[in-house]
Parts: sequence; C-alpha cells; structure tokens
Amino acid sequence: MPEWLNHSQYLVAFITGLLGGVHCFGMCGGIVGALSLGNVGNNNASQKSAFIISLGYNFGRITSYTLAGAIVAFIGSSLIELTGLQTAQKVLATIAAVFMVALGLYLAGFWSGLAKIEIIGQKFWKHLQPIGKRFIPVTNFRQAVPLGFIWGWLPCGLVYTALIWTLSAGSALEGALIMLFFGLGTLPNLLAMGVIAARLSRWVKLPAVRIGAGLLVIAMGLYTLQRALIF
Repeated sequence: MPEWLNHSQYLVAFITGLLGGVHCFGMCGGIVGALSLGNVGNNNASQKSAFIISLGYNFGRITSYTLAGAIVAFIGSSLIELTGLQTAQKVLATIAAVFMVALGLYLAGFWSGLAKIEIIGQKFWKHLQPIGKRFIPVTNFRQAVPLGFIWGWLPCGLVYTALIWTLSAGSALEGALIMLFFGLGTLPNLLAMGVIAARLSRWVKLPAVRIGAGLLVIAMGLYTLQRALIF
C-alpha cells in the first residue's frame, strides 16, 4: 500500500467516527447526560465538574476502542502468520473491505443495517453492564474512566464494523491506531454542548457531507478489496 494511503486510513477512521457521531450520541449521549446530571448547576464550578467527568468517561471509552482494535488486529495478523497461507490474508482483507463498504453506505445514508450487527454483542454486554453500574453515581474523573471503559463495549454496529475493518490492519499497533482515531472522531459529538452541539449536529446531518464521507469510506473499502483480489 502506498505510504500516503496507509496513513489516510487514520483520517478515514476519524471521519467515520465524526460522521457516525449522530449514532454515537444516540447510544451514549444519555449516559453522558446522566453522568453530568448531578453536577451541572448554574455556576462555573459545577459546569467544569460535569465537563471533567465527561472527559473521564470518554477517555475510558476511547481506551476500550483502542484496546479492542489491538486485539482484533492481533488475531487477524496471528491467523495469517500461523497458517502461513496467502489465502487467509485474502479472506481477512475481503471481509474487512466488505464491511468498510457497508460502513460507507451507512454513513452516506443509503443503508441502515448496522443495527443488526449489534445483536452479536448483546449476550456479552449482559455480563458487563452490572459491573459498570458499580461506578454509578459518578462524582469524579477517576470513577468516570472505568465506567467509560466498560461502556465502550456497549453493543454498537458502528463500532463493531470499524473493528472488523482492523482485521486486515496487519499488526496490533495499526489496529489500535485505527480505533484510536475512530474514537477521537466520536469525541466532538459527545463533548459538545449547547450552541456548538446544535451546529455540529446540523453539519454532520447535511446530505452532501454524509454522502461525501460515505463515498470516501466506500472507496477505501473497494481499494482494499481490489488489493485482496489481485494479491
């Protein structure tokens, strides 16, 4: 892969997180709001406390995405290394490419089937959810971080699809970086409040913006597929 294209996957991951932020806000916005509920008042100190707790939650959440990306990419690269088969690499790259195209279709607003993927993690989430509740109510940054880390495993079709993309990352580090940039892309939507949130929400909902981002991800997926087929 050309060096510039190899690095562009981080930008694509960031844009995917940013444009998928409406979905993220629907999944996690209520949690962030609940975390801040007891800390938001009319004074600056209360608002600052709420923001710090939100930062802690999101730090934990993005850390869990990064760890998951490293794990999935490690599994993919280990499978290729253990089998020593070029076929394994082709299969993993093809799977990643198909899901990247699906992700692009979702971002562009052409398809909304990502929710079906969330069924995969429902059983796993049932075991994690009670652990997360132990950190509620949250009163400080240190409590918010582990809660965010646990809630980062919440069944989410957008996150799962991005994770499948890391199957062909080539190494645990590459997978971690892809998911780190994806997580950073989701951050503005979950940290923004008031007028900024309203403007950002309107911007990411613009058809031209969503279609442009979707086509970019689809192009990346098709390139990955082409490489898999001719490799």
